Amino acid sequence: MTKLGPSFYCRPAIDLARDLIGKVLVRQISGRTLRARIVETEAYVGTHDLACHAAKGRTRRTEIMFGPGGHAYVYFIYGMHDMFNVVASTEGDAQAVLLRAAEAMDGWTINLSGPGRLAKGMQITRQLNGIDVTGDDLFVADVGGAVPRIVTGPRVGVDYAGEWAREALRFADAESPAVSMPRMEGKQK
Repeated sequence: MTKLGPSFYCRPAIDLARDLIGKVLVRQISGRTLRARIVETEAYVGTHDLACHAAKGRTRRTEIMFGPGGHAYVYFIYGMHDMFNVVASTEGDAQAVLLRAAEAMDGWTINLSGPGRLAKGMQITRQLNGIDVTGDDLFVADVGGAVPRIVTGPRVGVDYAGEWAREALRFADAESPAVSMPRMEGKQK
């Protein structure tokens, strides 16, 4: 298992979102290691992307997105869910990737289908907002193996974003049962 370094994250969110599929999210907490294979992501590609939080400008909430790639952007939604994103690109270029679903590993049985369940199951809360995801408490690793067959489709829950709601910026492992709803029948990438 090879921990991914800063250069992996300092590139466009659309590339990062695709390349995170099949990687392993690792959370070290209270002497326990939680591992899950990432199977679904969404790219938010900058201030021009009307579905991206940064489209409304630089705010206290979005400040972390304007920093360098490789940091956690964790926010609260619907009054009940923390959502975990990884900041992409370079300083000043606000892009991020939402982790939407994962498959628990190591005999751990938990439903990580959907971004709220993923964050809750991996114990990722707003207290981790801004944490370096190349550190020891929360990181992504490459375990090698076959590259999954990836399909693309529109993002979920961003109807307010006009034409950006239809952009194929959601990526998923076509074979994973953990991919959240609605299932994608998008093109293979």
